[in-house]
Amino acid sequence: MEKVDWGKPWLSPVRERGICLQREVSKGKSVNEALNVISLEAVRFVPQSELPVGTAYEQFIWDTRCVPTRDNLHDFFNGLVWLEFPQAKRRINELQAQAIAQDGVGAVRGPLRDALAVFDENGALLQAPAALWQALRARDWQRLFIELRPLWAEARLVLFGHALLEKLVSPRKPMVAHVYQAPQAIKSIAALDDWLAQAMQPQPWDTKPFAPLPVLGVPGWWPGNEAPEFYADAQVFRPPRTPPCTAVQAA
Repeated sequence: MEKVDWGKPWLSPVRERGICLQREVSKGKSVNEALNVISLEAVRFVPQSELPVGTAYEQFIWDTRCVPTRDNLHDFFNGLVWLEFPQAKRRINELQAQAIAQDGVGAVRGPLRDALAVFDENGALLQAPAALWQALRARDWQRLFIELRPLWAEARLVLFGHALLEKLVSPRKPMVAHVYQAPQAIKSIAALDDWLAQAMQPQPWDTKPFAPLPVLGVPGWWPGNEAPEFYADAQVFRPPRTPPCTAVQAA
């Protein structure tokens, strides 16, 4: 946990609780013990060993309101997101448990469970002017990050995915978030949590209504992106997919 640089801009929304949590861990507490010290009681955090063999992780959380937690960065950030977004995390868990009750646990998750897992691990919320969203959906990186760069002063990107937060402890240019559109009018994280919990519905979430965003391209998030050449890397800032050509039959 000592590797986390809380000065990074993407950690701003979780910085205060994150530092408190890290402090508790540094005192010798396990991650689940540290989380329980500052938990808002939406759930309790328990050692991973309390998850019975053969029981689905999401089902166990729904049945017990207890989150199995290991002593690693991945679960550290998962717990931290539970503290910041308790309603949205609970809603994800509810939808996962409902899908498990309906379809069981198979080798392959259904579309809704898959979408929820993607967002839970790698999601983010973007509050931004319409022009930025249009450019993002079109994957028009030149317009999004260079032509419209001043508009980013009116935008806010809030990371939700705990795996993404973990990966950004060692930032790399190819890291991409799955971004969901949130209203600009919402100011506090608590209000954003409430809105997101209500916005999560089986439809359209089963279609993965997200846009890919290379997070280190966000202005102010990485020194290298101040140079326009940063966005010329087509392996990261990929052009939109083109539909396959269809053969035209002669009349």
